[in-house]
Formats: sequence, C-alpha cells, structure tokens
Amino acid sequence: MRRRPRHLSPEERALWDRVADRTTPLHPERDMAEPDAAPVPSPKRPTPHPDPLPKFQVGERAQHRRPHDVMRPLIDRLAAAPVNMDNKSFGKMKRGKLKPEARIDLHGMTMAEAHPELVAFILGSQAMGRRLVLVITGKGKDRDDGGPIPTRHGVLRHQVPQWLALPPLAPAILQVTPAHIRHGGHGAYYVYLRRNR
Repeated sequence: MRRRPRHLSPEERALWDRVADRTTPLHPERDMAEPDAAPVPSPKRPTPHPDPLPKFQVGERAQHRRPHDVMRPLIDRLAAAPVNMDNKSFGKMKRGKLKPEARIDLHGMTMAEAHPELVAFILGSQAMGRRLVLVITGKGKDRDDGGPIPTRHGVLRHQVPQWLALPPLAPAILQVTPAHIRHGGHGAYYVYLRRNR
C-alpha cells in the first residue's frame, strides 16, 4: 500500500525556515529551488529506429540470409590462412605437382586413436627430413546420432587442421592446405613441414 506524502504544518515550516537561515550553503552558486518545484522535462520526440526485419506477408516463406553455422567453412578458413612457404612451391603443391614423400591414412579411426598416430607421424617425418606429407582423413560419413547437438560431417576432417595448429605439431609445420583431387581432394591435407634443425 502506498503512503501519501506528508506536508509540513505551519509550526514545522517556521522551525525549518529558522534552521535554514542559520546554515551556510555548501554550494552557494547553485540555485536553491524548492524540491516540489522541480522543472518538468520537455517531452522528447521518439527517434525512429530502423526496422531490423524485412516486411513480410503472413504465410510467406522465410528467406534466411546467412547460414546458422557461426564458423566459416573449413575450406574458406584454410584458404584465408597466410602463405608461410615459398609462393612457387605453394602453387605447385596446390595444383598437385609436388609429390608427397609420405602419407598417413586415418580412415576408420576414432579421434582418440587418430591424434597420437598423427603426432607420431608428423614429428617422425620432420625428424627424417621430409618436407611434404599427406594426411588422409576421408570426407566423413553423414550421420546423425539423434542428440540435441548436431555432429559435423567428417569429424576427423574438421579436427585434423586444429590438431596441426596446436603444440606439439604447430612448431613443426609451415603450411596446411587441402590436397589436390589426385591426392584425395577434400578428404586429405598437404602438410608442408619445416626443416629439422
């Protein structure tokens, strides 16, 4: 329940005025306006906000402008990566003109099995002085386990570039790019290794 405001009686008002006359204001430059006489702010005009949704008719099909996946596709991310090796060799490698010196096939492996195999293969290849190796992941199976979180098409195909970008493999690698179609296309990666020092 809301209380009604209490007003001062004439005796209380006279007492208050005597106390107020004996005090010195902290900020004399400020206007000593009555609290009841507060200025009424002028009403502001509402600024029109741009409509974030396009106009539509009831029953019209929705048009999605962008995909719901927050990450760019893997191929786009690898293509946008800077070239850390010789441009001429990089061009030959992308066209499939360079022959990989070794390869590892991760088909049919789980992530727990594939990760240690990949680490041993990459570090062993660098220790042997190899420069270009091929990592075959396969394109992956289109599967749905019925869970609330969708699983990506080709788990190893998406996971291998992340493993290659993290220690202990990242210091050994100059470049990772999808393989040419003659070496497996989007189901394989060229990994160009740094020289062993």
